[in-house]
Amino acid sequence: MNRSKRNSTIVGFAILAAILAIPHAALGGPPLICHPLDIGGAKSLPWMGGDRQSGRDWRGVDSSYDLGRLVEDTLALLTPERPVIVRMETLRRASVYGVWALRDHKVGYSVKDEKVARELLDRLLARARDSEAKRKADALAWFDAGYLAETYKQAGLATDVKGYDLVVKAIALRGQDPEMDFAAAIITEGGSSKAHHEHFQKAVTGAKDGSLLARNLVLHFGERGSTLADLRTKGAGPSQ
Repeated sequence: MNRSKRNSTIVGFAILAAILAIPHAALGGPPLICHPLDIGGAKSLPWMGGDRQSGRDWRGVDSSYDLGRLVEDTLALLTPERPVIVRMETLRRASVYGVWALRDHKVGYSVKDEKVARELLDRLLARARDSEAKRKADALAWFDAGYLAETYKQAGLATDVKGYDLVVKAIALRGQDPEMDFAAAIITEGGSSKAHHEHFQKAVTGAKDGSLLARNLVLHFGERGSTLADLRTKGAGPSQ
């Protein structure tokens, strides 16, 4: 084998190894951005519909939406009564409008201003810190800030906020919340297998049959099992 062919072979193997090293979730796109959640008929930021299988739904922004309203609209939706699953989808949509649209022309949203995205994160952090300053630490407020920071990270917007740590803090404040553990399981996909395994198991154990959480667990982790019962028995695999 001459040098040219040998070098080509080496490069080919290197590329193949790199592809095989990429987590499955990464091959399907950033999970916090590209995997829309089923929120039933709950109110969230404007979206144009479609279905997940078509690939359109996760990019389905309303092209006429005023980005200047994003911060106030998102804050107004994140009330204490809003379920965690709905909060996750609302923050995902906010991230598509505020961050992903800047990087993906297929979104089809011409209004681009990263300052809006940063303002939303700043406001959520301020809300969480304010609750703690009043000695009434708000688990949902910390969750919102942490989940948004992690979503931004997957969308390509760098911040100095350790979002996963804030989500873990929210879970500790909340006590037990399988929906928050579901969020943490998505965040840790492709990362620490031990952390992912623990969050996943708590989510599937705490989910009620037929619930919004159960539907989303099967929707997101369907390759591991087609029912909640399947996910409970074999979905996470062995921890490490």
